[in-house]
Amino acid sequence: MPRRGQHDQSPGDRRKPFSDQGGPEGRHAQTHDVRREELTNPKGKQTQEDEFATDIAPSTADPAAQLGGHVDQSTPASADKELHQRLAMLGPAELARLSVLEPGTRLQQGSTYVDLNNLEQGPFKALGGHEAGPGNRYVSKHDTDYELWNHLVGQNRDVEIERPAGAAD
Repeated sequence: MPRRGQHDQSPGDRRKPFSDQGGPEGRHAQTHDVRREELTNPKGKQTQEDEFATDIAPSTADPAAQLGGHVDQSTPASADKELHQRLAMLGPAELARLSVLEPGTRLQQGSTYVDLNNLEQGPFKALGGHEAGPGNRYVSKHDTDYELWNHLVGQNRDVEIERPAGAAD
């Protein structure tokens, strides 16, 4: 029997669990199917390309898609004389910075827009498949600086998830 202060170093000692069976790895091999675990456990980063990421990535052929906005499908609000009267709270420099989408422009799903013809309805998030109609004057939040956007719609306006009623599809 070991004296006080001396430790038993025999197999099975509590400081070396399962040492008589190959240590913890040996005991694990007795209670689990190690070969199957090795085959089913992930080994790190997969080598094959993730097709989902390429499917949702924007096309690099379209310059507007690279910028994430509607650069080629919009005109400055200063070119529309009716907007000078309707948006009297904006000066000529602000109207020149405001880009209005041309009719037929597809709205980007999930992006926030406001219709200058219906400012009282406030901003909305577009759903897929919608486009600007001839009766709409949509402005994209993405294409507008935040100060001008807040001046147009207000700072604490809630954004609707769906498009307003009567909007062109």
